[in-house]
Amino acid sequence: MLFNSWIYWGFFSIVLVGYFSIPEKFSKIFLIFASFVFYGSWNFSFTLLLAAYIVFNYLSALLIHHNKNKFGSIILILSIACNFIPIIIFKYFVFFVGNLQIIVDVPEKFSALNLILPVAISFYTFEAISYNVDVSRGLVAPRRNFAEFALFMAFFPRLIAGPIIRPAQFFPQVASRRAPSGEDIRWGMVQIIKGLIKKTIFADHFALIADAYFSAQTGQPSMAGAWIGALAFAFQIYFDFSGYTDIARGCARLLGFDLPINFDRPYLARNIGAFWKYWHISLSTWLRDYLYIPLGGNRGGVARTAINLMITMVLGGLWHGASWNFVLWGFYHGLLLCLYHLWAHLRRNAPPPGFRGVCLGVAITFIFVTIGWVPFRAPDFATSIRVLGEMFGGAPGWPNAPPSFWVLTGIIVIWNLIDRGRAIQNRLVAGTGIWDSVRFAGALALALFAMMMFAVTDLTVPFIYFQF
Repeated sequence: MLFNSWIYWGFFSIVLVGYFSIPEKFSKIFLIFASFVFYGSWNFSFTLLLAAYIVFNYLSALLIHHNKNKFGSIILILSIACNFIPIIIFKYFVFFVGNLQIIVDVPEKFSALNLILPVAISFYTFEAISYNVDVSRGLVAPRRNFAEFALFMAFFPRLIAGPIIRPAQFFPQVASRRAPSGEDIRWGMVQIIKGLIKKTIFADHFALIADAYFSAQTGQPSMAGAWIGALAFAFQIYFDFSGYTDIARGCARLLGFDLPINFDRPYLARNIGAFWKYWHISLSTWLRDYLYIPLGGNRGGVARTAINLMITMVLGGLWHGASWNFVLWGFYHGLLLCLYHLWAHLRRNAPPPGFRGVCLGVAITFIFVTIGWVPFRAPDFATSIRVLGEMFGGAPGWPNAPPSFWVLTGIIVIWNLIDRGRAIQNRLVAGTGIWDSVRFAGALALALFAMMMFAVTDLTVPFIYFQF
């Protein structure tokens, strides 16, 4: 049930009407049921795993809380380990066995396993772990209301690809049903339409270009072609993932819930540290709070900080998938962050950069991030080496990209110049006068017309992060 499908919007319409029509005492149960229907649309057996996660973590948090002074730490460690067992089996077992085969002979019954990866398992595993850790730290009380906890784990708008929700962010919102205000409705609709435009017009068009290049279907390879392919994927993954997040946040707001921001124009970051502050914010802050800081953070000097950064980013890369390409991607970003922290340490007393310095920093950061997307997108090491080799040593040539690449790239640049502070989006949401309503309706009609005219509709391009 994809966000860019008619079946999803029929489902969401039924949920939206039903949620506010039934008595409030049944509303949480209704949303939980709807979330399981949504999750089960991929594979019904996945719902059994999600239900097991919910029951297990509901009980484990209560045990941690009631044994905080005795065995709380032991229970927490066991809980984290148990939460990781399914993800290790479904996501990493075949990867580990495949690499072990290089060293020793592994029975064929293990190497030939074909396990189906449950959708979104990485996301709700991290949420379960954060819940138990926060209970152990005393940051949040364990929920005794089972329905409230089940809704936290299964809430369908963000279930498949985030944003990753913290318990302290979500639990205050489930105490009572909140009807959306007029501003909530306008904001939610703007987010949904914006997300659909990002996905169906921008991400899916860039996907066609990136897929053609990474599958070597573009004819004679060249340096310019390699950069076009890498840039196309850089734009695709941003518009695909941030588009999903916009739709998720918009749907949640219409149901009376606030989800945290997950992207804040990361490609305009002036350095790699700022990039990770603005890209997939819910994951980067999760890794910071539950891995980087417990490892010691930046408290042990430059060398120790570098080690902690490398461990965090390599594990963050492995979180994305069981592949050495993802490990390489995490290592690459860990190295960039280490170099940036060293550079910032050496220039800690230097004056802040001027306008030209900021522009140069944005350009350099974007180029390095784009290079890093190559192993992330490539299906194997050989393709990564081929693409990187062509990017830096391929034959010179004119960038032979489809017209859609140049048109969409031009629109991106122009939009960021005229709406740097999101003034246009804010004006559409604010105001309740008649002209405000006319302006909102006109913008909505124009957006729907653009999707009808330019969206990719002759094929289905799944959201990239559904595989994680």
